[in-house]
Amino acid sequence: MTEPDKLVLQPRDVRFDWSELPMHWVPREPFATHMLNVLHLLLPEGERWFCRAFQQALPLIDDDRLAEDVRGFIGQEAVHAEAHQGVLAHLPANGLDPEPFVEQVSWIFRRILGERPALTVRGRQEYLIEQLALVAAIEHVTALLGDWILNSPGLDAADADRTMLDLLRWHGAEEVEHRCVAFDVMRHFDGRYLRRVRAMFIAGPTLWIMWVKGVKFLMAHDPELPNGTKPTWGDYRRAVGKGLLPGPWRIARSMSRYFKPGYYPTQEGSTAQAVAYLAQSPAAQAAH
Repeated sequence: MTEPDKLVLQPRDVRFDWSELPMHWVPREPFATHMLNVLHLLLPEGERWFCRAFQQALPLIDDDRLAEDVRGFIGQEAVHAEAHQGVLAHLPANGLDPEPFVEQVSWIFRRILGERPALTVRGRQEYLIEQLALVAAIEHVTALLGDWILNSPGLDAADADRTMLDLLRWHGAEEVEHRCVAFDVMRHFDGRYLRRVRAMFIAGPTLWIMWVKGVKFLMAHDPELPNGTKPTWGDYRRAVGKGLLPGPWRIARSMSRYFKPGYYPTQEGSTAQAVAYLAQSPAAQAAH
């Protein structure tokens, strides 16, 4: 596919109906289902935090094209948060209350990573730049996941729920579509290699820990599983073998690219593929 010229990012006002969503929307695969369900636990609060950080940065950006990209990024991330919030709201109907774990996630983004008004003006600016570097690091991970979900025939072969697949692929496509924005914003304020690497050393392990905790929580509280069910590495290996989850080597190769001095996000995924999916996504088509 030929990569398109510079895109104008715009939010798509998508809607999803979860009334028929089963607990295990990847049939007979509770582990794979819940590994992907962790996205719904983390993303609403995380993407609202992205928006708050970028709204603070926007008045300080003196590059008109970058400012336009930031406005598009904020709009898309706000819609992502609401789309995943819809799944969270549906989970109690299947007998799983996500609120105890969501409260932990909210505490991280609002208390640990939230605003610090007691800082000096210079201190607040430095803290904002650190937040932007963390967003850029996390956006690398979401671009990795977006590229994977757009190229995951294993989920189709497993007869995964079509509405959930569309949510994940619509979101993944937009993550690939806007994958350069957070990186460009970080470089606009501070392009030093050390800043970028330090942020990933914080964001990467934190995401991994929260993901493991999230899947443990979901499986422990899944009313359709025996009490005391726990995820195992064997579950992960089997799911990867079926193409239901990204494998460890794919993740490691992607993460290693971020640490290369000459890295740029266009190395992750294909804009042309993302735009092609958005042109056929049922939810995106309905929004258009």
